Amino acid sequence: MPRPRNPAYLFRYFNSSPEVIRLVVLMYVRFPLSLRNVEDLLFERAIDICHETVRLLRNRFGPMFAGEVRRKRVDRMRGFRHWR
Repeated sequence: MPRPRNPAYLFRYFNSSPEVIRLVVLMYVRFPLSLRNVEDLLFERAIDICHETVRLLRNRFGPMFAGEVRRKRVDRMRGFRHWR
């Protein structure tokens, strides 16, 4: 049986907080923005990161966040009939 992962364990080698990492990934995935547009929007919020860091965070944490969204969506849809 696999051990449950501690969220702090996943972010331990990054200088940014988990909230900032989640914001970066969700901004890039949710809105049709380029890497440099995300960098500019975060710079306006006083978060100074490079567009390559945005790419790295998207590649590293994007699938994990997508899995969380899918699990929440499935939990919400249980017991609901689509053919009404």
